[in-house]
Amino acid sequence: MSERDLAVLAVERRSWTGPGAKERVIRERLGISPTRYYQLLNALLDDPRALAHDPVTVNRLRRLRERRRTRR
Repeated sequence: MSERDLAVLAVERRSWTGPGAKERVIRERLGISPTRYYQLLNALLDDPRALAHDPVTVNRLRRLRERRRTRR
């Protein structure tokens, strides 16, 4: 996994208090738009290396994604 992939997982692992804080960190620390961030994150959720690196975060996000898909 790339350093950017690891950074995306690290951002997602944190808890966020105020509105806009996460988006600000995404732009400032990663240098990408929130839209691109979520595209990368979604791809990481299907990557077995991401699961091996951070199973708690990846499994939590997979469950959330699946719940959103079943609501549609």
